[in-house]
Amino acid sequence: MDAKKVLEAALLCAAGPLPERDLRILFDGAVDTASLRTLLQQLQNDWQGRGVELVQIASGWRFQTRPEMRVFLDRLNPEKPPRYSRAVLETLAIIAYRQPVTRGDIEDIRGVTVGSQIIKQLEDRGWVEEIGYRETVGRPALLATTRQFLDDLGLQSLADLPLLGGEDEHAAQDALIAALESGQKEGDSAAFTPDLFAEEGMALVAEPAPDAVSDSAAAPQTFPAPINIPPGQGQ
Repeated sequence: MDAKKVLEAALLCAAGPLPERDLRILFDGAVDTASLRTLLQQLQNDWQGRGVELVQIASGWRFQTRPEMRVFLDRLNPEKPPRYSRAVLETLAIIAYRQPVTRGDIEDIRGVTVGSQIIKQLEDRGWVEEIGYRETVGRPALLATTRQFLDDLGLQSLADLPLLGGEDEHAAQDALIAALESGQKEGDSAAFTPDLFAEEGMALVAEPAPDAVSDSAAAPQTFPAPINIPPGQGQ
């Protein structure tokens, strides 16, 4: 049987991304790693110009709907997506670029107190986790992003985040936040796309106002989650 057809069937029916080690199991050792990657590249090319695409993310390979399909798929699933505050998005961006960081580090950068509920939201969503403790007074927890964070952004690694550059050290963080705010609605697309980073971001990680003391007045922003193609709906 055509190995590409086997890969295509497995990826379309999978509930989540499939790493290459799992894909090799399909062939019981008959296809090596180099050949597998060649087949995956060919399969990517075969799906060019269609409503779904094959992409590689941190956890493996998956089929996902293309971003431009969002406006149409929204009509099938008009429910409102989850909403996250500006403070949550700022905190996530800081962790992504400065990790590992403590809550105190985040507060020093933002100039406001970081509430426990903000960190809990990020942990519950699977984007942030504790990876250890800083050996200092109080041994504060060190926070870092997860593989799920990369998967939901459609990235393979942290190296794919927008690069810090120019005179404004917060520019890339702003671009990341803009991408998060422009993400696809749950039920419509599988991932955020790197080209969203090119959009002009809001200056959310700027110098705090002199009277800024908390996040209680932060305005909510939309931060939806991606999905995978349901089995049997890839064509």
